[in-house]
Amino acid sequence: MSFDLLTVDYTQKDAPEKFTESLRQTGFAVVKNHPVSAELIDHVYSDWKKFFSDEKKMDYLFDKQIQEGYFPFKSENAKYTNVKDLKEFYHYFPWGRLPQGMSQHTPELYQQMSMLAGTLLTWIESQLPLSIQKGLSMPMKDMITGSKRTLMRILNYPPIPYDVEENAVRAAEHEDIGMLTLLPAATAKGLQVKDSQGQWHEVPCDYGTIVVNTGDTLTAITQHYLPATTHRVVNPQGELAQQARLSMPLFLHPHDEVALPDGRTAVEYLLQRFKEIGLT
Repeated sequence: MSFDLLTVDYTQKDAPEKFTESLRQTGFAVVKNHPVSAELIDHVYSDWKKFFSDEKKMDYLFDKQIQEGYFPFKSENAKYTNVKDLKEFYHYFPWGRLPQGMSQHTPELYQQMSMLAGTLLTWIESQLPLSIQKGLSMPMKDMITGSKRTLMRILNYPPIPYDVEENAVRAAEHEDIGMLTLLPAATAKGLQVKDSQGQWHEVPCDYGTIVVNTGDTLTAITQHYLPATTHRVVNPQGELAQQARLSMPLFLHPHDEVALPDGRTAVEYLLQRFKEIGLT
């Protein structure tokens, strides 16, 4: 059985069909020739590289109640393990703190990716079976428009420590929580996705592309038509182990009151998952 993770040209007429089919088969798709500025992405990476190298980052420690701010190294673990991931990160919300001295590039990128996400959700909805479309409580784009839960997570994976704990990896295998995740190409490879046979596949990391994957919330909303696929970030080997890796996914979360098929609201599900991964 082939693992058909597609790279989809945003400008082509058949893009909605190919994009949704890739999500349906693999939980992932790669989008090229999209409207998000590559130069802007470069600027944001540069800004946050400086932030993570400065001890003043400790002035922005996260708030457990609102999940905003800086999360120090080894703050998070995957759902089924107690071993902490080898990463530090910052949760940026438009209503939250932008660290002092940071440019406006981050808010600009948040807006550009949010607009792209709205288009991608419209694509998905247009390709769903009619029975699933009719079961939606509102258009998918409306579920995330203006949501205060959508966040940009800027991650820094430092060089691998020489005394690294056994089984500790940059990001243990997991599924994402929200509706969609949009990930501009990271500064280094390492992202892998698991297929239905348990085999791991490297996700392309080509400059200028955006990787998109389905989260558990969208799986529930689409009655499991679109899978949330297990993925991880592996530790590099050899000399590459001493190089940092930056990535900055945008996690699309719906409004709190959006109802899931099991009767829970989106926010009830979200808070449960935060507890499972050690963030509350």
